[in-house]
Amino acid sequence: MLHDRLLVELDKEAGERRSAGGIVIPATAAMGGRRLAWSRVVAAGPHARAVEVGDRVLFDPEDKAEVEVQGEVYVVMRERDIHAVAADRVADETTGLYL
Repeated sequence: MLHDRLLVELDKEAGERRSAGGIVIPATAAMGGRRLAWSRVVAAGPHARAVEVGDRVLFDPEDKAEVEVQGEVYVVMRERDIHAVAADRVADETTGLYL
């Protein structure tokens, strides 16, 4: 990856969701607003400062550019398009998410 670009794979579990009452909501259901998606970072460019390979990141799937590599579909994005990062390296006294 070049500069601050990230290569991420979408979470497989992000397809179907469950409501608080236990109702299964299919991935094809329309949402009232924009919904952000979680993904896992597979590769990061040398200028990515806040994200490392293996981190989970939150981003807007409407602004994505998909690419197929060896039969797998990934998303290429800039680091600035990330809304939040969840990583194990964050100290225990914090929430685990930072912006």
